[in-house]
Amino acid sequence: MKLFDTHAHLLDSQFELDRNQLIDALAGANVAGFVEACVEADDIPKIQGLTLLYDFVFGSVGIHPHSASTADNTNLLRVERALEQKKIVAIGEIGLDYHYDFSPREAQREAFANQLDLAVQTKKPVIIHDREAHGDVMAMLSARRGRLSGVLHCYSGSYEDALRYIDMGFYIAFGGALTFKNASKQRAIAEKLPLERIVIETDCPYMTPEPLRGERNSPLNLHLTLETLARIRGVTVAEAAEETYQNAMQLFGISL
Repeated sequence: MKLFDTHAHLLDSQFELDRNQLIDALAGANVAGFVEACVEADDIPKIQGLTLLYDFVFGSVGIHPHSASTADNTNLLRVERALEQKKIVAIGEIGLDYHYDFSPREAQREAFANQLDLAVQTKKPVIIHDREAHGDVMAMLSARRGRLSGVLHCYSGSYEDALRYIDMGFYIAFGGALTFKNASKQRAIAEKLPLERIVIETDCPYMTPEPLRGERNSPLNLHLTLETLARIRGVTVAEAAEETYQNAMQLFGISL
């Protein structure tokens, strides 16, 4: 059985003391690989370095909506140039966050649009962050329908919108929140969506699944989300693992 974490932040300072040991332990937890998700342009050299250290580690590059005010021409060029590296497999995480509004919404939309257009140009999948901005995210992705692929990270929208995203060629990612006691809406959505369009993620060190909620998350906990997904779907854990693993390979165009 092989699992793939489509969204991790192992370069976060919470892993400073045991990052290498943790990555070395992933194979023992059936985690065949992961994508290290980018937040700021300054993260790019560190992500590139991490992907070169391990055959099974891949990366994305992009400017998160929290940092949208930094998405000037210089930093967007840094994102574009990093895509030339083979193991940088996506643009992200990018999108809109109207919950925190750490960057003005106009700046968020401009940064998002510019990076979506870069994805169209480079034919790279996108990793989408959408928090309380469902209408604008849907509109901006719909405007580029047929020219984009990617994944809705940590999906929190409606079932109907998920079907629209799938129809546009996107995958839907579920993480530790799927296991939360108050996540009945998410579980209902995960139960009904086509399994061939679902991937799993940790978003570590955040979103730790039950029963470990409150602790630091890592890809070693990915199986807990997988087991919840399998139970919801009425399939074996092995079947859910195989399907979500192959989906991740298709999403990012990689092979392990």
